[in-house]
Amino acid sequence: MRAAWPAGIIAALLCMSGGLLDAEPSYYRDVRPVLQRQCQGCHQPNLKSSDLDLTTYEGFAKGGKHGPGTGFIVKYITGEMKPQMPLGQPPLPAGQIELLRSWVAAGAQDDTPAEAREAVSLDKPVVYLLPPVVTALAFSPDGKTLAVSGNREVLIHSLDGRAPPQRLPGLSERILSLAFSKDGSTLLAGGGTPARFGEIQLWDVAAGKLRRSVTLSGDTVFGASLSPDGTRVAAGCFDNTVRIVDAASGKELYKMGAHENWVLGTVFGVDGKRIVSVGRDRAAKLTDAASGAFLENVNLLRGELAAIARHPSKEIVVIGGDERVPYIYMMDRPKNMKIADDTTLIRKLDRQDGAIAALAWSPDGRKIAVGGAAAEVNVYDAETGARVSRCKGHTAGIYTVAFSPDSTVLAAAGFDGTVRLYDAATGEMKKSFVPVPLEQTAGETRGSR
Repeated sequence: MRAAWPAGIIAALLCMSGGLLDAEPSYYRDVRPVLQRQCQGCHQPNLKSSDLDLTTYEGFAKGGKHGPGTGFIVKYITGEMKPQMPLGQPPLPAGQIELLRSWVAAGAQDDTPAEAREAVSLDKPVVYLLPPVVTALAFSPDGKTLAVSGNREVLIHSLDGRAPPQRLPGLSERILSLAFSKDGSTLLAGGGTPARFGEIQLWDVAAGKLRRSVTLSGDTVFGASLSPDGTRVAAGCFDNTVRIVDAASGKELYKMGAHENWVLGTVFGVDGKRIVSVGRDRAAKLTDAASGAFLENVNLLRGELAAIARHPSKEIVVIGGDERVPYIYMMDRPKNMKIADDTTLIRKLDRQDGAIAALAWSPDGRKIAVGGAAAEVNVYDAETGARVSRCKGHTAGIYTVAFSPDSTVLAAAGFDGTVRLYDAATGEMKKSFVPVPLEQTAGETRGSR
């Protein structure tokens, strides 16, 4: 007769057993994040490479031209089948490869909770019951259209109002940055889905097709900017890095970690050879865009920074954030740096009524627009620092501002979901509109504004 095991040992073994069961690969918890960050840039409804959609379990199970995903995913990520995936990127870490291998070997089961299944389909337009918070605006180079951020999409409005907006649906829940290439053929959209992935989208404007999607991190990306020649994209990340991506291939060229907190804004220099980035660590950091090497801090550290804009033809930037004061700095230091040195400062503008969230420099170089927590935009003379106009009418904070190509019109939008167009010289409101189609409820009609 064998002696009975002590109750404490039995309990410990049961706990260990439970831990082993919990350690089995989970699609929702373990596999899905890897596919989102490493694979969905090329394999999504708008870019179905090899007819494969990896944004959902159903798409993975259905597979593409090579059959169900379970039959080939491990072979592609290990290089057994060519080309090795992810295409043009470094191979997956050994731990992620083993995770996918173990999940497939265990039956590749879907354990997505019912409440977590996304009801949104890129094949169906987003339905709006209320205006969305607008976080990004950009005028096309010809001044005929305005790109506006929506929920999971970008809307391109014809400013003459003769046609409904062109709708560009994507994976990211939030679009936080928009920029057109100089010729207007490409639209950059940067954003992501909080706590899941950050994404850069590059759209073919004429065709309304997604040209490339690049997943950069495990959270939303901020302050994405396009190099003057349109060949590279810079973006700030929650992991304190600035990423530079090749626009044609989607390859990440550099991952720069000079910041000590989230990076919220980036801008290329006039010739594209350098980048200035700002973030929560209060620093405006100058980086060599060709090598990724950190050069120096442009500014004297003060409050956290959330926004940056560059003079259209000079190596000068304006920055702002929690301190409420816009500071205009030279990118090049006139003499050797000293401790607490602020010799790059040209001037500071008025203290705003709220934290600064958005800055824009007019294409003619003469005006700077400042928006943020206050429900108005102030426009300043960039040379003298004198206020030119005040743009009123918003009911809440302003998150994005943009000048028209001829510098005469200022667009602003934010929390109240309405885009307003102003005469930049006088502050007079010229037009306002809700940028999305609103679904009417029973017994309700909506008039134009």
